[in-house]
Amino acid sequence: MNKKSFIALSLSSILLLGASCSKQLTALTSDSFNVNPSPLEVEGLMVPATITGQIPAKYFIKDAEVTVTPYLVYGEQETAGTPLMLQGEKVKGNAQVVPYETGATVTLPIGYKYLPEMIKSDLWLAFDVKQGNKSYVIPRVKVAEGVVATATLASASSVKPAIVPDKFQRIITEKVEADIMFLINQTKVRSEQINTAAMKEFNGAVKEANEDARREIKEINISSYASPDGTTEFNTKVAEGREKNTQKYLDKSFKENEISEFGALTADFTAEDWEGFQRLVSESDIQDKELILSVLSMYKDPEEREREIRNLSSVFDQLAQQILPQLRYSRLTATIDVIGKSDNEIMEAFAKDPKSLSVEEILYAATLTDDNSKKTEIYAKAASLYPNDYRTYNNLGACQFVGGDYDAAKRNFNKAASLNANCKEVQLNQGLIALLGNDFETANEKFGKAAGLAELNDALVVYYINQGDLNAAKASINKINTNNAALAQILAKDYNAAKNTLVAVEKPDATTYYLLAVVGARTNNEQMVTTNLRQAAKLDSNYATRAANDLEFAKFNLSSVL
Repeated sequence: MNKKSFIALSLSSILLLGASCSKQLTALTSDSFNVNPSPLEVEGLMVPATITGQIPAKYFIKDAEVTVTPYLVYGEQETAGTPLMLQGEKVKGNAQVVPYETGATVTLPIGYKYLPEMIKSDLWLAFDVKQGNKSYVIPRVKVAEGVVATATLASASSVKPAIVPDKFQRIITEKVEADIMFLINQTKVRSEQINTAAMKEFNGAVKEANEDARREIKEINISSYASPDGTTEFNTKVAEGREKNTQKYLDKSFKENEISEFGALTADFTAEDWEGFQRLVSESDIQDKELILSVLSMYKDPEEREREIRNLSSVFDQLAQQILPQLRYSRLTATIDVIGKSDNEIMEAFAKDPKSLSVEEILYAATLTDDNSKKTEIYAKAASLYPNDYRTYNNLGACQFVGGDYDAAKRNFNKAASLNANCKEVQLNQGLIALLGNDFETANEKFGKAAGLAELNDALVVYYINQGDLNAAKASINKINTNNAALAQILAKDYNAAKNTLVAVEKPDATTYYLLAVVGARTNNEQMVTTNLRQAAKLDSNYATRAANDLEFAKFNLSSVL
């Protein structure tokens, strides 16, 4: 070989060696990657997905180290996910090795905390390569487009907070009783008996009710008794005589006091008051009372009972002195309805002089309006007039929650809790505040203490949707017809149930119609989409903007709607 030829061959070898050392990774295409789900979808508060890549054979250079970083790009912003580290066969490291001859399948789990701007976004993979002392990048690859954010329509703010009910009763029934005692075997009403303190109170109450337009005498009852000593026939006459004479006295008294308007006057008598006898013996300190009670249980015939008890000579004198006289009486019972203020009277009183209303009346007044501002005003006055009643603060906070003043609502819920920490309604409402702030631990604790409340179901639906637990969310629905319940059914792909729930929503709002449009989109019902989107946008223009970017409607022409 001459010198010239040798030089040419050496130069050629050097060039080939240089070319080999300078070989770099080439650009990949989106066909090499699969994303599940695609498009991305919000679960809970995150956007999770799994990227699977197929690195082709004879692609991954043996001395290459590659950092694959997923970027979610939205507007002028981008958020990086956790990177995946890959390395060639000659690299000494702990990353996943991609053989040169065979290539490899690589998996990259991702998760982004959802932001509203991400609804219109793209998922890209960036590749940073290091080969020896050299570093370079290969072009990014777009692997998915957009985020389906339907789950974010779960709203703690739409959950109905719990109101502690008032105890207002339009009609309160009162009973007044008095006894007229009789001498043994006698039926005459004695003057000293009609002048007792109890009878004076009875007559006074009946007279007052007769004169008060807000009181109504519903019934006067006379129940007369005879003690169970003597024959049944005789005792029947005695008890009946006591009933008749008591009624005569009452008729005379009513006539003197001009009492003529009342519901009914009823009378009855008990010939032998064995029930009363047994009760009084049981409550007494008679030494042999157990023996007496055993006789009562052994003999059911009244005359046999009396005979056997009389045979107990050691105790009969005690019975005659302590027990039997208490069973010779007529009991008068007046049932009186106290009629409270009408709805109009209560509202007029609130307008003129709220102090004239009891706490039950003023709490009830708030239920007479559907205007949340008016309710707030009434409960605020209730809290100022009755600051020691936890219900006033809880209910005021509930109205503030509905009105969107969450800071004020939180303060009043906390005040209510300081007065009654065990109230389930207060616990639920504090849980809603925690849920609004994504404090799921506190929300879960509070909701646990509110078990049994009807309002809890909707709160739990939102809680579980935000946790990404669709099975639990759907299980919490329990016959409620709310937007949140329907959303749980949509996310669980139970579209027929979701439609039925939405149609049954008591007061449909913009979200109700938007969710109906989503059901229409997922069931390929274009008319359902356009009709309901049009109504949603009419009620809340923000839904028009959302719909324009929402991938739920990507295959529909919304130009006529938006």
